Amino acid sequence: MGEMDVEPLTYGACLDPELLHLAEVSPLDLKENPQIAEQLYSQWLSLPETVRLVKSLMDDAKAGMPLNFSNSVGTNAATGNALPSMFPAGSAPPLSPRSSSGSPRFMKRGLGAGPSSLGSPLKLVSEPEKEVIPQFYFRNGRPLPKELKMQSLEIISQIFSGKLDGLQIHEFKTVTKEICKLPTFFSSVLFRKIDADGTGFVKRDAFVAHWMNSNMMTMDTEAQIFNILKHSDRSYLIQEDFKPILRELLATHPGLEFLQGTPEFQDRYAETVIYRIFYYVNRSGNGHLTLRELKRGNLIAAMQHADEEEDINKVLRYFSYEHFYVIYCKFWELDTDHDFLIDKENLIKYGNHALTYRVVERIFAEIPRSFTSKVEGKMGYEDFVYFILAEEDKSSEPSLEFKCIDLDGNGIITPAEIQFFYEEQLHRMECMTQEPVLFEDILCQIVDMVAPENETHFTLSDIKACKLSGNVFNILFNLNKFMAFEARDPFLIRQERENPTLTQWDHFARREYIRLSMEEDGEDASNGSGDYLKFFFFVLVKDLSNISVNSVLSNVILMTSHSMNEKCTY
Repeated sequence: MGEMDVEPLTYGACLDPELLHLAEVSPLDLKENPQIAEQLYSQWLSLPETVRLVKSLMDDAKAGMPLNFSNSVGTNAATGNALPSMFPAGSAPPLSPRSSSGSPRFMKRGLGAGPSSLGSPLKLVSEPEKEVIPQFYFRNGRPLPKELKMQSLEIISQIFSGKLDGLQIHEFKTVTKEICKLPTFFSSVLFRKIDADGTGFVKRDAFVAHWMNSNMMTMDTEAQIFNILKHSDRSYLIQEDFKPILRELLATHPGLEFLQGTPEFQDRYAETVIYRIFYYVNRSGNGHLTLRELKRGNLIAAMQHADEEEDINKVLRYFSYEHFYVIYCKFWELDTDHDFLIDKENLIKYGNHALTYRVVERIFAEIPRSFTSKVEGKMGYEDFVYFILAEEDKSSEPSLEFKCIDLDGNGIITPAEIQFFYEEQLHRMECMTQEPVLFEDILCQIVDMVAPENETHFTLSDIKACKLSGNVFNILFNLNKFMAFEARDPFLIRQERENPTLTQWDHFARREYIRLSMEEDGEDASNGSGDYLKFFFFVLVKDLSNISVNSVLSNVILMTSHSMNEKCTY
């Protein structure tokens, strides 16, 4: 074919017939007969003008020059025909009145009106620049900015200045507080973590290597504490991991200084704090506290509060000594033989026989939680801590698990299960000559309080979504609290809700501590004396203009439940 051979392409059928501008050939015929378009395309390729055009474009492409199709078409562009004519001169059919620049097909293909927009298949296309996404996840925390790192190193150098052998354990608190930003009672455990060889000294370079070069400084506080406390072979915390920081807290906190002469009570206090931590934070209940659970809880904030507050009793979460005192004394009251174990007959006396036998049976069947005492039919101190927190702190999520009253363990509470537990409450009210409340009325009241999605049963999500769920449990197995709830003034209920910082446990612990401390002072707090009642009136009623008489009386009923002489005989 002259200077170059051009093979006919076999995809001519894919060409749009209207682009050929053949008025004498119907576009429909071309579409139905694709071989015609292929023949026409082959004939066009054989024209000398086409050969020169293709060769020119290929030479420009090889030379790296920008391709301009409009300049390559020569005289045909001047005549307004974008394609070389395949008809003899003077015999070409007239062009369509449509402008190629305004053709919908050209616009559809994204070709502009300008001549440079007529692209060629051989035109070089520049690749889009790759966008570099900066690293946003760092397994060990985001690296410190250089300026902050230099400032930290300068402070560290000042603290270790003149200490060629390093800092001793009693000197390390400054590092723990100012550099690590951790509670000071973490000082000993962090010191021993760095001084793995037990030399008794921590040098500057060893601290920098452990705290800064290993990315400990870039972690959040929860992750820092988690890594300091946990054993290197575990990915979780156990109760033993908390004992070193509790020992240092007891040895250094001014609010616990009075306990230093009684090591036994120091141990009991530390155990109680740990049990409370695992009750609230270890939601899985398996004794393995994970980093995820630690981050979801409020333990770190409580630790910081305990480190800054001199009055340990103001740290209501976990660390209050008054709360420990109440828990331990309540256990001691029930453990009559003082073998540090209590049985069903001991527990039934709790709260002046407030609980039903049926719920106590379920507790000792270890339905809600397996006992740690390892003695059959006996509950240990740790088990009692879990029990009293669940019984007295029904505003917390752990206590809302209704395993005790879920008789068949199917995850829902049915009216039949509610009736099973309420029958004993009804019998007890009859024995105490109290006006009984029929089960049908109680069931309606519970449905109104909980407002379940399905009125035929109650799910765990229904219980947790209701702010009065604790009263549902009191109705079923705590007679004293049920009676107190029935007698309470709605204004007082609303008043308690307006103070969300104090939980049901906080109110209970405060009342019981007052009672127990009065007994310790030699006063008989359970005889209903006038001085006793006046004292509680003073504690509870600070503004009589805002609280009704019924509110006061209902609270007295609850607080003096230990002095009730009526016992129901079964």
